[in-house]
Amino acid sequence: MTDMQACRVAVIGAGIMGSAIATRLIETGQTVTVFDLDPVKVKALTDKGASAAASVAEATRNNDFVILSLNHANIVRAVVFGPEGISASADATKLLIDMSSIDPVDTAEMSARLASETGMKWVDCPLSGGVPGALGGRLTIMAGGEEADVERARAVMQHLARNYTRMGGSGAGQTTKLINQLFCAVIFQAVAEATKLAEAGGVDPASIPAALAGGRADSSILQEFMGKFATRDYAPTGRIDNMLKDLDSLQAFALKTKTPLPMTGQVVEIHRLLCAAGLGARDSAEMMRLLDGTLS
Repeated sequence: MTDMQACRVAVIGAGIMGSAIATRLIETGQTVTVFDLDPVKVKALTDKGASAAASVAEATRNNDFVILSLNHANIVRAVVFGPEGISASADATKLLIDMSSIDPVDTAEMSARLASETGMKWVDCPLSGGVPGALGGRLTIMAGGEEADVERARAVMQHLARNYTRMGGSGAGQTTKLINQLFCAVIFQAVAEATKLAEAGGVDPASIPAALAGGRADSSILQEFMGKFATRDYAPTGRIDNMLKDLDSLQAFALKTKTPLPMTGQVVEIHRLLCAAGLGARDSAEMMRLLDGTLS
């Protein structure tokens, strides 16, 4: 397949990220079919030029690539192996691209099963960059799978990613995503604490990102979020409960591999506290409420 040919892509899952992925693919001229249990989400994409499938099996049958954007390994398993799922119409000519964030061990097991039962290969492609990155084709994507399959997926990923890297075999992309989430969660908490410390010391926290730009403490999270935290801007850019889901997966993987993660453990419990307080659907800026003592 050359770069000039439109890819035939099914997108399964039209939530916030799935919708952004499908929208970008439509806008770059790909032939997109979408399936979701929510007809409102499907219609939003068919209005943009996508086709709707009556089932996952139908979406798989009529496309060369099948992208998953789902919330949990159990949902991925049901979509792939359940009735009228991907495996019902899978074959070796098709490629599954899982852009969900799920457990690396589950990924490797399901990938091997799908290939054994149907011949269809699996590339795990979790992402970083969120909706803005997807819509702008600027995602960072960490891929896991056989080298030839990861390269084949590039035909689609080139429209979504600025940085697309094979990390190793099946599950390696998911492991790298867990590492990404470890960095993000810990740095979000550090930015929140630094914001409070700046305020306590009489320094405008909104001035910190520019002052530290290019130094060792610099990061995209510092640049993008310290000003937001400083002004208590709670506009959504992501969900705390989604981060907690990834952190729970990270801790489960750490237990399996007997990897000590003391700092991460503290940050996980802070996210769990925020979710217990009913703030799971809100932005990471809600960390400031905890530090301000206004969590109620």
